[in-house]
Amino acid sequence: MKRLTLLIPALLLLLTRLAMADLQNIPLKDIDGKDTSLKAYEGKVLLVVNVASKCGLTPQYKALQELQDKYKDKGFTVLAFPCNDFGDQEPGTLEEIKTFCTNRYHVTFPIFDKLHVKGPEQHPLYKDLTGKDGAFPGDVKWNFGKFLIGKDGKPLARFEPKVTPDAPEIAKAIDGALAAKKPA
Repeated sequence: MKRLTLLIPALLLLLTRLAMADLQNIPLKDIDGKDTSLKAYEGKVLLVVNVASKCGLTPQYKALQELQDKYKDKGFTVLAFPCNDFGDQEPGTLEEIKTFCTNRYHVTFPIFDKLHVKGPEQHPLYKDLTGKDGAFPGDVKWNFGKFLIGKDGKPLARFEPKVTPDAPEIAKAIDGALAAKKPA
């Protein structure tokens, strides 16, 4: 009976993840306004991050780029989603955001259109990540919240904003996701 009690929560979590909408099919726009989706990154491990240029955590861009450089040839990419939901810390236009990221932090990873990570206008991607029935229920707390997505397009881990991209737990999670078998 004790084993069954331990297995039930794990089984429920697995069923919840299987029943979740496929993140890869959610419509997105890139920073240049082109239609896209996570399907463009199918088979890759992704680190989805809500970003802002005028935040105390903005220097995390440097460590995000270092992650990109370290793992890009292994099937990994960082995906940045500008967000102005916290303290008006991403007020710029898309062109200003793009220029800031490339000039100041030499960002080479994909940047997307601004979106809302919480509230009534929450983007469907973040609903599936943090909504009541999402993979990791609970609002994103601030800029630079991070979500690791596996090769199969399913959420694997959530890291709060103050967990820096160079934290050992992030490297361990990325290494594990990259080592996982590719989906059939």
